[in-house]
Amino acid sequence: MSTNEPNTELRRHFIRDIIEADIATGTFGGKVVTRFPPEPNGFLHIGHAKAFCLSYGLAEDYHGVYNLRFDDTNPVKEDPRFVEAIKKDIKWLGFDWEDREYYASDYFEQMYGYAVELIKKDKAFVDSQTLDEIRKNRGTIKSPGTNSPYRTRSIQENLDLFARMRAGEFEDGALVLRAKIDMASPNMLMRDPIMYRIRHARHHRTGDSWCIYPMYDYAHCLEDSIEGITHSLCSLEFEAHRPLYDWYLEQLNIHHSKQIEFARLNITHTVLSKRKVETLVSAGVVEGWDDPRLLTLSGLRRRGYTPQSIRNFIDRIGVAKSLSTVDFALLEHTVREDLNKRSNRVMAVLNPVKVIIDNYPADQTEEMQAINNPENPEAGTRLVPFSRELFIERDDFMEEPPKKFYRLAPGREVRLRYAYFITCTHVVKDASGTITEIHCTYDPATKGGNAPDGRKVKATMHWVSAAHAYDAEVRLYDKLLTVESTDEVAEGKTFMDYINPNSLEIRSHCKLEPSLAKAAAGDRFQFERLGYFSVDPVYSTPGRPVFNRTATLRDEWAKLRKK
Repeated sequence: MSTNEPNTELRRHFIRDIIEADIATGTFGGKVVTRFPPEPNGFLHIGHAKAFCLSYGLAEDYHGVYNLRFDDTNPVKEDPRFVEAIKKDIKWLGFDWEDREYYASDYFEQMYGYAVELIKKDKAFVDSQTLDEIRKNRGTIKSPGTNSPYRTRSIQENLDLFARMRAGEFEDGALVLRAKIDMASPNMLMRDPIMYRIRHARHHRTGDSWCIYPMYDYAHCLEDSIEGITHSLCSLEFEAHRPLYDWYLEQLNIHHSKQIEFARLNITHTVLSKRKVETLVSAGVVEGWDDPRLLTLSGLRRRGYTPQSIRNFIDRIGVAKSLSTVDFALLEHTVREDLNKRSNRVMAVLNPVKVIIDNYPADQTEEMQAINNPENPEAGTRLVPFSRELFIERDDFMEEPPKKFYRLAPGREVRLRYAYFITCTHVVKDASGTITEIHCTYDPATKGGNAPDGRKVKATMHWVSAAHAYDAEVRLYDKLLTVESTDEVAEGKTFMDYINPNSLEIRSHCKLEPSLAKAAAGDRFQFERLGYFSVDPVYSTPGRPVFNRTATLRDEWAKLRKK
């Protein structure tokens, strides 16, 4: 059996069909070489994860290789900290590019040589028009463009000017190198596109060695060719760029990678555009690129998502050619599935009110046995302290409960998880009428949460012993936008007008099981009845963990969508 023979259990999609057809016909010698080419001008988001999961996964499935290549052709926007953040994110998701880490800047000299070759073939020329003039003369979709008056420069003059551009004789914007294709092409990208621009800016890897930098469309296909990429996967917006990709490679008669486009990932109630994320960061709407409200990989990691949950989500949404938008609820559903299996259950009270059990001994403390994770028997049990004074959720009590409210109320009996049945006798209020204490009695015969006489109660509530509680800060994150898509923005407004004011709620005095005081950054838990939470790596300090809500226990926005 050939080492490239496909696994019939692999999830089918059109890119697999293309690769398998190429393997069958011997295209590229039966090899599969893919790449992920991020520009180091920001952090990766979940849409990028879809791209590199796809490229890496296909290389792995067909016994090929996978390159990581930084498209560092714009020194003004790029920063080494983005390079390191990107590598950290990819490794966190479980991918290893081994020693195949490349940079567009590795090929600057070779790209320059290819440009010289195109000039010699009379396929490129130096243009002295301003950028505004170039845009004006480009034409429209309905009308052809106008040839530059400098398009007929001699090959020798173009070679001389291009060499002087490289030598730094001209100011930014004075000259550009353009491909000589067709100003009447129906594809606007083929109307003599710019190949090189002058930019006197220090590059984070090459320093001041260069003052001319290649444009993306020119550089990208050459990088693929130089590295021997067989299948160059990119998002659907680059479909119109493919004729230009092919043109450069055909004119130079070099290794011709095959560009294949797929639909990018769009998710409701958020932004994935680097430009928009940068706007949020610059305006201080979010704390940085790793803010847990963002779907950057660093933000999701900080929020408590696991690498496996993200990979499961990407596998679940699949690969398609047509554009679509995925509901944020599916992402949360996927992370819940993953965390449900791996997260130990604990008890935490986020909006506390005190319960006093009047007939429980004031000086007594018991340890109740609690199950760590019913989904994982190997997780075992733990002991939770119980005492006369407890905290419960304020929402778990109502003085005048409506129909179908089954939790604690005057005269009503409920079960305390792992502990006893309690019955409310009366409440204490402050001068403003706010309840400060709920007084109850307990039935000693119901220890462990079961009544020996078989009587039933309709509610089981979580609690924390007041004397033993860890007083913690908990940060509740929610969807970033109040609208599903930035396409819904009204005239005269921007996406910034639709930031969810409740996307972050900080609760400073939550009451948690005492064991949680020892939790470390990255630890994940299910707070019973409340959701999944993890220890924030930024705000936590040794012995003082701060908790982020990763996801609620259910899609709480479902009701809003139905209204």
